[in-house]
Amino acid sequence: MRQAGEHAKAIAGKDGEIKYRQAKIDRLTHEMAVLKRWKFGRSREQLDSAQASWLDEAIDADIAAIELELEHLAPLPKASTDIRQVPKRAALPPELPRIDQRHEPESTTCTTAGCGCTLKRIGEDVSEKLDYTPGLSTVERHIRGKWACAQCQTLIQAPVPAQIIDKGIPTAGLLAQVLVAKYADHLPLYRQEGIFARADMAIPRSTLGAWVGQCGVQLQPLVDALRQELLGRRVLHADETPVSMLKPGNKKMHRACLWAYAHGAFEDMKAVVYDFCESRAGEHARIFLGDWKGALVCDDFSGYKQSFTLGVTDAGCMTHSRRKFFELHVSNKSQIAAQALQSISALYDVEREVKSLTADQRLKIRQTKSRPLADTLHQWMELQRRQITDGSATAKVLDYSLKRWAALTRFLDDGQLPIDNNWAENQIRPVAIGRKTGYLRAHCGQASVRLRS
Repeated sequence: MRQAGEHAKAIAGKDGEIKYRQAKIDRLTHEMAVLKRWKFGRSREQLDSAQASWLDEAIDADIAAIELELEHLAPLPKASTDIRQVPKRAALPPELPRIDQRHEPESTTCTTAGCGCTLKRIGEDVSEKLDYTPGLSTVERHIRGKWACAQCQTLIQAPVPAQIIDKGIPTAGLLAQVLVAKYADHLPLYRQEGIFARADMAIPRSTLGAWVGQCGVQLQPLVDALRQELLGRRVLHADETPVSMLKPGNKKMHRACLWAYAHGAFEDMKAVVYDFCESRAGEHARIFLGDWKGALVCDDFSGYKQSFTLGVTDAGCMTHSRRKFFELHVSNKSQIAAQALQSISALYDVEREVKSLTADQRLKIRQTKSRPLADTLHQWMELQRRQITDGSATAKVLDYSLKRWAALTRFLDDGQLPIDNNWAENQIRPVAIGRKTGYLRAHCGQASVRLRS
């Protein structure tokens, strides 16, 4: 009996070890699938028809019943006229300048045999074509007249108009073109140098870099004013993305960070401040926020956590929670992940319904519709977590949402809070898209501002 008990104990130990190893294998397999999808897969986080069809076993029957009811209610179809509608081409913008090119016959005499009468103009046909002339540049000549008094020998002359760069040759329009091309169109300065060269304008990249740096200095008061405007609001969004920076001197690439701070998604004024920092350390966020107290909508990045101990309220992002379930479903075809995706989708259905309402109306509907959905989802996740082996990919995904549940559902108690941080992510996405087209130099790392009305 003693020997049998020892064997049973050994077998139980082996079973536990096998279960642990299998959970670890599943987790590593999931992580490998996620990495492969990030590198080679599509970026859209939507389930296709094959994946979504089995989320609800009764969905086909429901659709069939609805279609049958619609057939009984629908009126008789009208007879088809079989007239093809020719798509209409959109008219060219009327504010564009028009250059008329006249096309008339070489002779206005009738060419019919035996006639020879003079033709009379009875109308015309007009067709418009869109033209583009790249690199069209002009030179502004500022002529300041000198006026002298012959009696008292006084000289009067109009003052020099204020310029962004004193004694510089670029106008505000040219500087705006360089900045927009660099930061919005992701054209590094060496490419802009080539573009200007093709238009017979020799502007070295060193000069372009100096212009960008001086514009950053001139824009700093606007950055400071906009920051104060942001910190006067109760709800803020925050996100960050890495950028490559070439430090002068050592000629090595350094991993810097661009932080984005934005007004709440439901604010009337849409403003974003971009703060360039040489690292991703949380101290940069604390310095920017200062003594601000309010709700910060962000992801689970540890850099924000110390701010939450200083009076800042943590408002989580449901999109990050959904994304982890989506990756689990794509890699493992997990039914748990599919069920979670369906529940989160129901929450977003309510958000689409209340998007254009006031904060009070939004809060009321959320309490009525979203709160029961969230409570049911939370109870279901806790039940599933108790049945899942520690260390598995499913356990890791469930733990992320369960540990941050208070932050993820804070929007249910505040009509001014959004359900996710997508507003800030959308503001920083263009930077991530253009990350590979160039780099930020240290002397060009001034904070940039975009203000939307």
